[in-house]
Amino acid sequence: MAAFEQACDAKGIRLYVLPPKCPQMNGAVERCNAAWRYEFYQTYDLPSSVEALNPILDSFQHLYNHHRPHRALAGQTPAAYLAKRQAAQTHPSHMS
Repeated sequence: MAAFEQACDAKGIRLYVLPPKCPQMNGAVERCNAAWRYEFYQTYDLPSSVEALNPILDSFQHLYNHHRPHRALAGQTPAAYLAKRQAAQTHPSHMS
C-alpha cells in the first residue's frame, strides 16, 4: 500500500482512503458490485477462457449501461444520465 500511495503522490493523484469494513461510505461501488454478482455471475454459464469471456462481459456491460434502468438515476440508464449531464454543462465560448 505504501508503494501505491507514493506512486499516486508522485503523479499528483489525491487518494481518498475509506475506513475498512465501511461499505455504506462507498455505496455506488457496492451497488454496482452487487448487480454484477447477482445479475451476471450467477445467471450466466461462463466459459473458462478469457478470450471467450470478454465478449460476454462487453455485452453485459453494454446492457447495464445502455438498457438497464437504475433507480438511483431516477429510472434512467447510466448512458442517458451521462448524456443529459453533458448536455446541461456550459461550455466556454471560443469567441472571447
